[in-house]
Amino acid sequence: MNCEKFPLVFAGHVDHGKSTIIGRLLIETGNLPDGKLEAIKNYCKINSRPFEYAFLIDALKDEQSQGITIDTARVFFSTGTRDFVIIDAPGHIEFLKNMVTGASRAEAAFLVIAADEGVQENSRRHGYMLSILGIRQIVVLVNKMDLVGYSIDCFNKIREEFGSFLKEIGIAPMGFVPVSGIEGTNIRNNSESTPWYNGKTVYEFLESFENKKSEKDLPFRMFVQDIYRFTEMNDHRRIYAGTVNSGTISKGDTISFYPSGEKSRISSIESFNTPEIVSATAGNAIGVTLEKQIYTTRGELMVKEGEPLPQISKHFKAAVFWLGNEPLKCNEEYFIKIGTARTTLKLLQIIKLIDTSTLSNKHGDSVGKHEAAECLFETGKPVAFDPIHLNQETGRFVIVSKYEIRGGGIILEKITFENNVYEKGAVSANERELRYGQKPLLILLKENSQSTSGFAEKLERYLFENGKFVYKSEEINLEDTITIKHLLNTGIIVIATVNKINPGSLKILREKLNPVCVTVIEPPEFENVPERMINFLKKEGVFSANTYG
Repeated sequence: MNCEKFPLVFAGHVDHGKSTIIGRLLIETGNLPDGKLEAIKNYCKINSRPFEYAFLIDALKDEQSQGITIDTARVFFSTGTRDFVIIDAPGHIEFLKNMVTGASRAEAAFLVIAADEGVQENSRRHGYMLSILGIRQIVVLVNKMDLVGYSIDCFNKIREEFGSFLKEIGIAPMGFVPVSGIEGTNIRNNSESTPWYNGKTVYEFLESFENKKSEKDLPFRMFVQDIYRFTEMNDHRRIYAGTVNSGTISKGDTISFYPSGEKSRISSIESFNTPEIVSATAGNAIGVTLEKQIYTTRGELMVKEGEPLPQISKHFKAAVFWLGNEPLKCNEEYFIKIGTARTTLKLLQIIKLIDTSTLSNKHGDSVGKHEAAECLFETGKPVAFDPIHLNQETGRFVIVSKYEIRGGGIILEKITFENNVYEKGAVSANERELRYGQKPLLILLKENSQSTSGFAEKLERYLFENGKFVYKSEEINLEDTITIKHLLNTGIIVIATVNKINPGSLKILREKLNPVCVTVIEPPEFENVPERMINFLKKEGVFSANTYG
């Protein structure tokens, strides 16, 4: 029988019963290792503790003594038609990093919510993290139904509340199942305790999950893990090794490596301790030899000619979840890992800071522990990736600092800082410059006193009375570069007062508006406005030397 391997995660708030459900599932399907049940019962007897199904999973002694899962336990499990690697992720808020680490390779998830406690803050956090990790096959298990008398009203309340939350973060759950890990309700078979529920059991959902790695329409992707060379017995092979992330590759296919762009043709496909193979698909650990020997390194992404190319960039927009004790800050150096690729990473701009409990937007210039955000990043060198909606395997990443994983995220899109205008009309920028006698300019006045507003108005009046085309904006959003650029495309000078200017945001703004000049000034003394400002503008090249002769 050919059983496919499938990584599956159980997530949810602490003490909501994830490990209990898994333990019960193992017993009812005959997947419990020999002697495991007896060993745990003996342990409970020696320590004068009642037996718990969760102890079948929580193998670490300190977990059993505290009654919580603090690490991701992996359990191999079979339904007879397919094999699973079940990951029991910790629910305690202090171990969210362990949860992300465990769930990062999962393709589906059971999210457990206790009926007696309902939706908790960590329930939402775990849901949001599953979304960030790109997991879309999610089933919600409403556990401990026995504690609420198998109330349909209680079940429906949780389904409506959490279903609405998941919808807001772009997840359509496959279903909600009322269960009791202790009593085995709806684990393997439908239970008489819930006559009002006629949907799938936990076991039936296991059989219905789709293995995304087996989809044949995904482009071939494989991150290079290492390059091996052999010298004995005149063996001069150079083997490029890795695990196929998606798609299929065959002997004779032409392949390229990105971001280097090196190209060659596959001479052979190598696999450890197996008969000779001529093709490989997602999940296979392989090595390939090439007809033309090329230079490439660990972290390069191998793709197949004729298929859609990955994105190559140093800049991208991503959704992240931060787990570090120190906040994620702009212009501090981190490391990013995409597949086997690793390089430096800087946060350029926080587009949206999200409260993962309420999904409301927050304000801040850093991302704190257990917070989520949409951000713009810059890597130290170009990296190859696919946006998460195109390929989950090459659209995920983790952020590392001081040798520890501090956060994870998904790449939403590549960011390109274009130098050309957004829309071109019949009048060129050069024609406007000749007509107006000025170049477009964005002046950002850094507000540092009560006189800033008055200075902006005086500057606007002075420039206007001297024949300049100028506009003072009452309020400007530096993130809305499209609107700003449209405004500057008219050839005018825009004056805006801002409370705080983030260096990363300013860098992005200048790159996007290039070649338009963007300058930041602090208001000088009123009596020095004309001389100082005009000299400054001449120096910046906004005015010609004879404009104010």
